[in-house]
Amino acid sequence: MSLWNAFLVAFSVLLPLINPLGSALVFLGLAGEAPPQVYRRLARRIAVNNIIFLAVIELLGAAILNFFGISLPIVQLSGGIVIAAMGWSVLNERDAGANAKNKQEESEARADTREVYLQQQTFYPFTFPITSGPGTLVALLTLTARMSSRSVSKDVLAHLGVFLAVVALSVLVYFCYAYAPKISKVIPPSTAHGILRVVAFILLCIGVQIAWNGLAVLLAGVIKP
Repeated sequence: MSLWNAFLVAFSVLLPLINPLGSALVFLGLAGEAPPQVYRRLARRIAVNNIIFLAVIELLGAAILNFFGISLPIVQLSGGIVIAAMGWSVLNERDAGANAKNKQEESEARADTREVYLQQQTFYPFTFPITSGPGTLVALLTLTARMSSRSVSKDVLAHLGVFLAVVALSVLVYFCYAYAPKISKVIPPSTAHGILRVVAFILLCIGVQIAWNGLAVLLAGVIKP
């Protein structure tokens, strides 16, 4: 597969899974109120983490799973549960307005402490599983497996195309995350609150679907006709 074809295939497959704009709303709900420069620094670290994380999975993911004896259905089941739990947490926030006010007061009183706390979350849960969840990992592993060929040069071009797609998507993640507060201000607070709940519900459904896909494969191996 050529570099350009690999890029287009990987970009089109991973875009709805990473979903930079939708993930930015979930990120905003979890991060809460913070100064704009904090969001930009967080977004930059998350984007870099995402590139490194997916690059490692692309190159070594299959080998890592084989080393630990972990199958893709297990990854789907476990990861789906994690995503569903995150969606459930955001979906059941009691009072977004009160929480935002409290977080604003907290950020004003202890801005440095809060930024340190948020920086500690840049990989988990902001990079994984909010930005790139188990569904992304499974899709990436599947893509790299299908793109393998007998030609080393074609393999290199295919992997390079996938990597460039990851970089392009991570750039989109940066802009969506860095300006998530501004994006949310374009629409009324009540509408943003409703959209966040819808996105959280979709995240919950995605998690359940991923978990079910893995469970169905596991059950099919146990319950044979």
